[in-house]
Order: sequence, then C-alpha cells, then structure tokens
Amino acid sequence: MSLNHDLIGVPSEAVRRSWTSKDTLLYAVGCGAGHDDPLAELSLTTENSHDIAQQVLPTYGVLVASGGGGRKLGDFNPAMLVHGGQEVELSRPLPVEGEVEVTSVITGIEDKRSGALISSESRAVDVATGEDLVLSRSQIFIRGEGGFSDGTTGGSPAPAHEWVLPEREPDLVAEMPTWPGQALVYRLSGDRNPLHSDPVFAARGNFERPILHGLCTYGISARALISGLADGEVSALTAIGGRFSAPVTPGDTLTVRAWRSDDGDVTFQTLRSDGTVCFDRGTARV
Repeated sequence: MSLNHDLIGVPSEAVRRSWTSKDTLLYAVGCGAGHDDPLAELSLTTENSHDIAQQVLPTYGVLVASGGGGRKLGDFNPAMLVHGGQEVELSRPLPVEGEVEVTSVITGIEDKRSGALISSESRAVDVATGEDLVLSRSQIFIRGEGGFSDGTTGGSPAPAHEWVLPEREPDLVAEMPTWPGQALVYRLSGDRNPLHSDPVFAARGNFERPILHGLCTYGISARALISGLADGEVSALTAIGGRFSAPVTPGDTLTVRAWRSDDGDVTFQTLRSDGTVCFDRGTARV
C-alpha cells in the first residue's frame, strides 16, 4: 500500500457542482435541525413557512466545495480513513440553490508514524457571478499509512492556528442531542461511506459499531454557535474550523462549549457525553 505523493501541489481540473433547495433542507435535517423542536429552526428546515425565508447552514459549504479532483490518492484500506480536520470560509451566505466550479489541490502529506495526514484545499466559484463563494480546507488521516519518512513529504501541512482555551467560564454551553439513526439521514447528503452504516465495514476499521460522520458533528457544532451566539441568525456565521479528535456514536449527546472575543472570533470545543473532546481546537467567526 502506498500514497501518490506526486499529487502534492498539482491543481485538479475544475468540476461543476450544483445543488437545490431540497439538498440544503436534507443536509440541515441530517445535522439535527428540527429533530428535538420542529419549530426552532424553520429557516433551515422549511422553504415555505410564513414570513421565514429559507437559509443554508454555513457548514454546507464543505459539500459545495467538494467534488474537485477525482484523482486516485493511492492504495489503502478505506476503513482506516477518518476525517482529521475541517475549515470553511464563506465570502457571502450560501444561496439556497446554485452552481459552482470547484478546483482542489493536495497541499501536503505528513508522516505521523501511526498514519498519514493529507491536507487539501478547495475553492468554489459561483458560476453565475464568477465570484469566490467557498474556501474549504480539509485534512484526512489514514491509519496505518505512516512510516514513509522522517516528517512531511512534499508540500506543506495545513497552516497551524494559535489556539488557547480561555481560562474562564464559557459564554455558551449547549447540549446537542444526536439520535441512533442520524448517520442514516446524514449520509443521504452525499457521504455514503459504509463506516457510518455497515457494522461489518465499521469492524474492519476497529469500531464496535458504525460511527457518526465527523462532518455531521461539524454541522451540529455550527447549529449550536448560531443559536447560542447569533440569536439564530444563520448568516452571522461566516467561518468555522477545527479538528476531529474522537469518534461519536449516533445517539450520544454532544456539548458545545464556546468563548467569544470582543472582535467576534469564537473559540470552542465539542465534547461527547463522557467528557471526551470529539471536535477540538475549534474556531469560528460570528
């Protein structure tokens, strides 16, 4: 098994991606919107509520900016691949429906000894206006694919952000329940990896049962920040990022703890019900 290091720094061909109102509604529901209170987030879950315009959960930008590339990263066991980190920045609120042109590039492959950390960057340009819409930075970790060098091989790892947990009580503590079948809904937004649905495949990755998509936890965290720090104003969240640090089992209750600075920057963590941090080094702009 080996990874294709020749892909580092080589831009992909542009790929067009489109979405509809139905796609963004399904995504929001998959991230838990409306599950506990069907009246609480109608701008995310409906398109025809009285005096409420449909809006798009900002983390959907990751899906908008996906699909660039199509190149083979290498030969490895897909059950050993997990999402390592994710960051998305929006130039403006995402439209309910639209079409973009996406290009991507692998920016680095790091040897972490226990596995390989692959960093990539994708840009989505609005086809209708020619303007940048989404910048997405992702990291995936492939367990068992390390040991190929003494450090980073080619390219550069994702830029490190100075991150310090504030030494005071958080401005927001929000409990965000998940439900046992949530991964089965979230996967309908495009990530059909059987790690999140097939117990046999999950066992190949050394998981006792299918786990929740990391990007679902990401979307849940965004919902908490919007509700707790922006009074439900979806467009107020323009950037969000962090690292996936532990798997989540569907049905667990997550807790988002967030600290807001005077300039609108937010530091946050998302924890499982056992206290384990599952989304770490969280940053957002609200």
